[in-house]
Amino acid sequence: MVTKGFEDSLRVELRSDRIDEDVEIVIRSAYRQVFGNEYVLDSQRLTSAESLLRQGQITVRGFVLALAQSELYRDKFFYRNSQNRFIELNYKHLLGRAPNDESEIAYHVDLYNSQGYEAEINSYIDSQEYRDNFGENIVPYYRGFKSQLGQKNVTYNRIFQLYRGYASSDRTPAQKGGVLTRELAKNIASPIYPASSKALTGVASGKRGDTYRIRIVQAASPNSSVVRQSTTELLVPYEQLSSKLQQLNRKGSKVLSITSV
Repeated sequence: MVTKGFEDSLRVELRSDRIDEDVEIVIRSAYRQVFGNEYVLDSQRLTSAESLLRQGQITVRGFVLALAQSELYRDKFFYRNSQNRFIELNYKHLLGRAPNDESEIAYHVDLYNSQGYEAEINSYIDSQEYRDNFGENIVPYYRGFKSQLGQKNVTYNRIFQLYRGYASSDRTPAQKGGVLTRELAKNIASPIYPASSKALTGVASGKRGDTYRIRIVQAASPNSSVVRQSTTELLVPYEQLSSKLQQLNRKGSKVLSITSV
């Protein structure tokens, strides 16, 4: 396993001299990458595909394909999102980058409409781009954080829009629509916001002793029969602002505004 630098820390390879522990690391990494940090219950795991990987009957690429073709992946990302968002996430999960431009989105929309779900997923994993970057035995990882040969520089900006931190999940209620739709449609570069309070609020400065009113839309609990979203206001001291915003982000709440009081 290679573990240096930001991207290399995410690069997990199953080698020929593997031991059982290596296979388990690959399996965990593949679930995390393909499902965008979304928690997968033991009862939801693809035990048959895991067994085939352990026995050497499929490669890591074959295992990634099984995960992305599964009903679980469809349920988490296909059925619950707009088509543009689904395609964005396929690029992120399976190729480790954001889509470059509107033509890439249009290609996959047409592919799905003409050939269906399986062809859409296969197009990423069977692509030369996938083979060149991950081959048969490397788990896909986020590779868009530096300039790459053959890729537009704008990809560097756009991966920051899709990647909101190591602990973030790709299945939040606030992100069912395409994150990059506007930038791709207008062919403009995406702004880079850090995964911090400024990314959510636009607050440029503050000082100890200040208090802020946060207005949020709180998503209904997934276990609740209530589907209506509620608007809530919170009063938060400056010292707790960053941690509170991170907590709200993890819960899938959408920050509408922040004002000082």
